[in-house]
Amino acid sequence: QVQLQESGPGLVKPSQTVSLTCTVSGVSITTNGYYWNWARQPPGKGLEWMGAIGYGGSTWYSPSLQSRTSISRDTSTNQFTLRLSSVTPEDTAVYYCARDSRGVTGTYDYWGQGTQVTVSS
Repeated sequence: QVQLQESGPGLVKPSQTVSLTCTVSGVSITTNGYYWNWARQPPGKGLEWMGAIGYGGSTWYSPSLQSRTSISRDTSTNQFTLRLSSVTPEDTAVYYCARDSRGVTGTYDYWGQGTQVTVSS
């Protein structure tokens, strides 16, 4: 059974860098055809795609966040990590990791439960 689980600090101060990790079980993140995504939902707003890392290690980023976002992976632990730099209160959101089996299409078949990140001094 495929499961994704986000983990992160919860509370971050403005201007800092937040790192969130998605631990995947039930499938290897290097399995051909799977793309591993990060998305977020600020309070009262819709879901925003942030970026993805593919089974081969290639990455894609939202143009609006590209300058502040980095996604990497650790195949030995079957995890992939989002780093978002220079955070502001506008980055407060629930952050999700999710799997896309069709490419970087925005359609996900497995999701994590989400992790709250609050940016506040």
